[in-house]
Amino acid sequence: MPLPKAEGHISYGGALRPGEGDATAQYVQLGKRIPHRGEVGLNADEIQRFEDLGYVMSGSRHQRMNAISIRKENQVYSAEDKRALAMFNYEEKAKREAKVMSDLSRLVQRHMGEELGPDHDPFGAGKADGADD
Repeated sequence: MPLPKAEGHISYGGALRPGEGDATAQYVQLGKRIPHRGEVGLNADEIQRFEDLGYVMSGSRHQRMNAISIRKENQVYSAEDKRALAMFNYEEKAKREAKVMSDLSRLVQRHMGEELGPDHDPFGAGKADGADD
């Protein structure tokens, strides 16, 4: 069973420009703050320090732009959640299949052991038949 693709093109929904969803997803996957307009070039720690000092970043003053960026971020979060859930489901299914295979293997070994005995020699069967006569 092939692994679900974690890389490659993931659909982040409409209203995102080409590459915008992938770029935003990189921040999400690294657990970093997604920069808004006017914050590009600063890392998340620098932005947080400026905001803690009382600076208002340009992206947080415009309600409409803020609403759009939040909606776009939510689209990316939803796609990343779906990807993570698919990966989790795949791993759980692989664990279940491995358990079923090991249970089946133990069952076959136990069944073969009872029928044939632990000292069964498949090549010695002809000698045992001839010895009784």
